[in-house]
Amino acid sequence: MDILHLVDRLEELFNESRPIWLTHSVIVDENRLMDLIDQMRISIPEEIKKAQQVNVQRDRVLAQAQEEANRTLALAREKGEKMIERNEVAQLSQARADQIIEQAHREATKTQREADKYVADTLMRLEAELGRILAQVQNGIRTLQTNGSVQQPQISPNNPKDLL
Repeated sequence: MDILHLVDRLEELFNESRPIWLTHSVIVDENRLMDLIDQMRISIPEEIKKAQQVNVQRDRVLAQAQEEANRTLALAREKGEKMIERNEVAQLSQARADQIIEQAHREATKTQREADKYVADTLMRLEAELGRILAQVQNGIRTLQTNGSVQQPQISPNNPKDLL
């Protein structure tokens, strides 16, 4: 399930919650809230898998670009060897081969930068979304603790097992 859809459902749960009179607090259906949190725990690894797939795709594109550069280089060398008969023709072919190699390297570098940027953007969006979700969950917990309806659990933010 898409993490953004789950966030929308969490917001919907909050909006549907009953307000506590004369406060900024609401009463949240615990079962629905816990169900959404469980679904988020399941969905987040899926988002990470998607980011890993983007990395794999980037590596494949880079490998294809490298293969193309190697093929181009091999073709340039082959053509260069055939044209060695004349010095002037050999110089021209060498210059062209150098251009092709340089362009292949530029294209490979550009493709790598674009793939890296896409991966970084995707991971940054995921990080921002997770931060927003975490802030919402923490606000909900604080609200419940402020109302005294929930005792504060002994959870260490540095121990992921405490979060499960």
